[in-house]
Amino acid sequence: MSTDEPARARGRRTRARILDQAAGLFADQDYTAVSVAEIARSAGAHPHQVTYYFGSKDALFVQAAFLLLLRDARRLEPIGTRQKSPASFRAAVSRTTLALPALPVVVRAMSISRQRPELQKLAQHRLAILFRQAEHYLARVLDRRGWTLDRPIEVEVRTFWSAVLGARLISESGYGGHSSDIDVAGVLTIHSKGAD
Repeated sequence: MSTDEPARARGRRTRARILDQAAGLFADQDYTAVSVAEIARSAGAHPHQVTYYFGSKDALFVQAAFLLLLRDARRLEPIGTRQKSPASFRAAVSRTTLALPALPVVVRAMSISRQRPELQKLAQHRLAILFRQAEHYLARVLDRRGWTLDRPIEVEVRTFWSAVLGARLISESGYGGHSSDIDVAGVLTIHSKGAD
C-alpha cells in the first residue's frame, strides 16, 4: 500500500473491505453471533472504524444484507435469460429467487430497520436499488423475447419482490410449510404478445 494514497481513497477502500467482510460473516452466521470485533478483525480494521463508517452494527448489517441480495439476484439473470417461454421464465425465476441464500438475511435486516427509524431510509434506498436492477433486467428480457406485461414494469417488479419477501417472512415466522408453498410465479403477468 502506498503511503501517498489520499486519505479519502484509503477510507473508501477500508469501508468497502469492512462491508464485504461483514457480508461474508452474516451470510455464514446468525446476526447475533457476529461481533463488531470479529468484523473488524476479518477486514483488517479496528472496531471503531466499523462504527465510524457505518454508525452501528445494525446499519452495517442492513447494508451487508442487501449487498448479499443484490449479488444473489445477479444469479437470476442467466437462469431467466435461458427460458424460451413466459411460463418457464416465471417458474424458473420464482423457484430460484425463493432459494436465494440472502433472503433470510434480508428479512432479518428489514425487521431490524423497521424497529430502528434511523435505518428505515437506508433499507428503503437499498430496496429501490434492488427494484431498479430488476426493472432493467426484466426490460431487457421483454425486449429480447418480445414478451409483454399486464401492468407497468415497476409494479411487476415490486409485486414480485413483495411476494418473495413475504413468502420468506411467512416461512421464517414458524408457520407450517415453506416459502415454496406460495405461488410466487402466479404474481407475474409476463406473457407473449397477443396471448390472452
